[in-house]
Amino acid sequence: MAAIGASPPHPAQAWSGTGELARPARRIVSLLPSATEIVCALGLANRLVAVTHECDYPPGAFADTPRVTSSLIPDELRRSEEIDAAVRSAVASGLYALDDAEMARLEPDLLLTQELCHVCAVAYPRVLEAARLAGGKEGPMVVSLEPHSVSDVLATIQLVAELAGVEQRGTELVASLEARLKAVNKTTQMPRVALIEWLSPLFAPGHWVPEQVRLAGGLPVIGEAGERSREASSEALAEAAPDVIVLGLCGFDLDRTVEEWSSFDPPEPMKRTLAWRDGEVWAIDGSAYVSRPGPRLVDGVEVLASVLSGRPDLRAMRLPLEE
Repeated sequence: MAAIGASPPHPAQAWSGTGELARPARRIVSLLPSATEIVCALGLANRLVAVTHECDYPPGAFADTPRVTSSLIPDELRRSEEIDAAVRSAVASGLYALDDAEMARLEPDLLLTQELCHVCAVAYPRVLEAARLAGGKEGPMVVSLEPHSVSDVLATIQLVAELAGVEQRGTELVASLEARLKAVNKTTQMPRVALIEWLSPLFAPGHWVPEQVRLAGGLPVIGEAGERSREASSEALAEAAPDVIVLGLCGFDLDRTVEEWSSFDPPEPMKRTLAWRDGEVWAIDGSAYVSRPGPRLVDGVEVLASVLSGRPDLRAMRLPLEE
């Protein structure tokens, strides 16, 4: 196989280690749930020799697959403000543990990771250290997937396919996802949409999420496409004047989001919005459809389009609002 690292720079990748593979990757360690989903969507689940503690899709696919990461944040923390405080206090020392010995035992030829978000995965320098222990200077190859947009996400899918020697599968998968995006049945009204990534403190989304809102037929009024997620005030939310508010909380599925909402005290500025007045406050599975830059971002666009068009969708829930 050609020295992949010699190829022109790719908008969704960063290279380290040798920067080349002698043959298509056969023993893949995924340190990202999104990368795991990409590998599986390409029909390569049997090449995954290890995944993270958070990898849960496809359901039941990893019952016998080693988990080489674990969270250092206590499981008993449930509220978003508790988790936020714990993350802020621990981020400098690391939020995740990585099992070096297990990594070395598995002899991977490819590690898939990221540097995009410092709270989303094992710190990149820590991954490089583990890679050296697992194979020294000659391997394994470490690839950091760095998508900032929907097109970048599609490019990472093609990249992983190339690394695994299944370029045609990647081309076909990307084409099918692009076709679904073009076929999205979206409203022509372009409602003003505030998609919230975290409740307490409130975070506005970045990267591909505002683009998802646009692809679904909405006008994103908080967060900047291609930029990092940022903390925002409830006053800023009110000033953005959203017609629709959608909770797509990072790392929370739909049930967990509804649980979080039930104990959340909505600030007064949120209650001033047209979205609140009209009962257009929704929850979706943020972990599946917003947070992970993989194939299911397209599902996320389809779910958002249903919400914005007023069509029933079991993947979204209208949230109860206090009087």
